[in-house]
Amino acid sequence: MSAQPLDTPHVRRGPAGASSSRRNGYLAFSPPLIGEEEIAEVADTLRSDWLTTGPKVARFEAEFAAALSAPGALALNSCTAGLHTALSVRGIGPGDEVITTTLTFASTVNVIEHVGARPVLVDVEPDTLTIDPAQIAAAITPRTRAIIPVHYAGHPAEMDPIHALAQERDLLVLEDAAHALPATYRGRKIGSGPNPVAFSFYATKNLTTGEGGMLTADPAILARARVLSLHGLSRDAVRRYEAGGHWAYEVLAPGFKYNMSDIQGALGLWQLRKLSGFQERRREIVAAYQAAFAGEDALEVPSERPWVEHAWHLYVLRLRPAALRIGRDRFI
Repeated sequence: MSAQPLDTPHVRRGPAGASSSRRNGYLAFSPPLIGEEEIAEVADTLRSDWLTTGPKVARFEAEFAAALSAPGALALNSCTAGLHTALSVRGIGPGDEVITTTLTFASTVNVIEHVGARPVLVDVEPDTLTIDPAQIAAAITPRTRAIIPVHYAGHPAEMDPIHALAQERDLLVLEDAAHALPATYRGRKIGSGPNPVAFSFYATKNLTTGEGGMLTADPAILARARVLSLHGLSRDAVRRYEAGGHWAYEVLAPGFKYNMSDIQGALGLWQLRKLSGFQERRREIVAAYQAAFAGEDALEVPSERPWVEHAWHLYVLRLRPAALRIGRDRFI
């Protein structure tokens, strides 16, 4: 769901800057809101001597952590990278099981497969479409090492019972918050706790850097994740070439290539500063949708539990088949 005004026409710009209308009768799906501030910040980066991970990524990490009251933040090239790195930091691998939800994007399960563990899928609660804690409890075995709740559509999962289960059994809780910026759960912002939480900045997300993501977690987790995210190197480029730095580095572990560039960081800085305004507009649009669909017997509108603040990345309407006068497939 884009935070664009409801009556704003959307056009697609070609490589030469020419505009062409999208297909008639179709709304543009979640176009990004990019202003002159983002453009100027990216242009400043392009004119600088630093395009890869550098000072603007560091600023973006610091401002993001401050905005969420998180213990720390690591900028990456995707939410998937954050999930994969967090599982790797914990040492989860072959022979282990990781519980997650049936209702999610492929990447949530992909990362479990990538580390060699076995995904165990459980169903969701019907009102929030987020993972059901009771079904998590029933699925835990001696091989279970982690739980990955997904804050689907932007509604936080019921985290208190999930954390209680994890604490009893020493399990990792790794939150997939690709949809959940800037959601809150019982007065706490998603990402504010010490356990790892992965966010997405893909082109359609509430905050975009084109491609990108952020991992929030306890500093000890992030220190190891930072090493793994850049080939296992002991020093990134900034620390090698900044004043007083040294070019030498060691390879501490077999790592990945998951770092964010300063071009993306520059875009993220201004997107983050505008996030509260984006969210205010989203809530206005949601209110309009809720009013428009009220009384439609064939539709079930999304809910928001009283103790959460929904990020409203998606506005998910569900059909009541019994109330439809045509079949499901014909309706679609």
